[in-house]
Amino acid sequence: MALKKIPRNVWAASLTSFLMDISSETVLNLIPLFLANVLGAGGTVIGAVEGVAESVASLLRVASGYISDRLRHRKWLAVLGYGISALCKPFFYFASNWWHVALARWADRVGKGIRTAPRDALVADSIDAANRGLAFGLHRAADTAGAFLGILAALLAVYFTQGASVNLRATTFRTIVLVSLVPAFLAVISLASLAKEPKRVEKQSQSQLRLSGLGRSFPVFLFLVGLFELGNSADAFLVLRAQNLGANVLGILGMLALFNLVYSLISTPAGALSDRVPRKTLILGGWLFYALVYLGIGLAKASWAMWVIYAAYGVYYGVAYGTARALVADLVPPELRGTAYGAYATVVGAMAFPASLIAGILWDKCGPSAPFFFGSSLAFLSATGLALWRPKTGE
Repeated sequence: MALKKIPRNVWAASLTSFLMDISSETVLNLIPLFLANVLGAGGTVIGAVEGVAESVASLLRVASGYISDRLRHRKWLAVLGYGISALCKPFFYFASNWWHVALARWADRVGKGIRTAPRDALVADSIDAANRGLAFGLHRAADTAGAFLGILAALLAVYFTQGASVNLRATTFRTIVLVSLVPAFLAVISLASLAKEPKRVEKQSQSQLRLSGLGRSFPVFLFLVGLFELGNSADAFLVLRAQNLGANVLGILGMLALFNLVYSLISTPAGALSDRVPRKTLILGGWLFYALVYLGIGLAKASWAMWVIYAAYGVYYGVAYGTARALVADLVPPELRGTAYGAYATVVGAMAFPASLIAGILWDKCGPSAPFFFGSSLAFLSATGLALWRPKTGE
């Protein structure tokens, strides 16, 4: 299917994600540094802020997706989510205490949690099944391109406002917040004006909302995912670790840009590979690689090592992140995939808070290396369980 034949809704959703990711990645990657360098917050506070934020986003996806199905409307629920994220961004500018940042951060994630499921459903409802992969691939590419450009925008803003200073300055952060407002509100306008509500989907049967019938393999996979995610603390700690090793703000933003570039380049070929080899094998390799990456972060002695680690971290995400979601569909009957994805998102979301809180406590009490040794150990343990697991697909 030629790109010119991609439906208008897919282009609208892709443009919206592109613009919002420019805005979000410009600001959100600097929040840990703003909390630590400007507001003097410790690792425990930063872990709690980030952990709650990611839990809110993941858990709301379940409710939002369910509401979208029940109402049989996609567009305006997605617009609402994008609108909440855009409206909360000015509050970062006025933040003078860590809890001000926390409230704005959590509100932003509420918006993300509300918009994600109906937006994805909008894309799926707008295109035929034979070309669904192309549509979602285009959307993912736009999303990642926005993240990459957002980080580059933040890098340029830091360069022109504070140069190569090690610590982030309050004036720099607030300038970046102001810049981020333009693409955030353009994102809301683009979806509201360009997208159209797709043809109403048939009301789902009650069988699609039952937890029974998911089979025996799927709950085991959820347990292993939960164990892995307990050691997968917020990426804020990678940012803090890079600074702890001597990287300045410009260097950290460069590392984040490299991560997004590698992630975007790896995702498509890895997804294609997962259609030809067992998905479990790719996920197992990804988890073991993640364990080595986190071990390397804990052992790192110089900031240059974090460049290599961020590139390797992008490889992990590209190989395993999407493949795990594809495996979910393999494990359960087609009529229960919505329920299965809701359960998967719930487990991932439920682990985000304790994972980041534990990491923050370990950072404060045991040193900057401790959270990564903990995460590496749980990843090895989860990978061992995954290696022993014998899944049955399509139960």
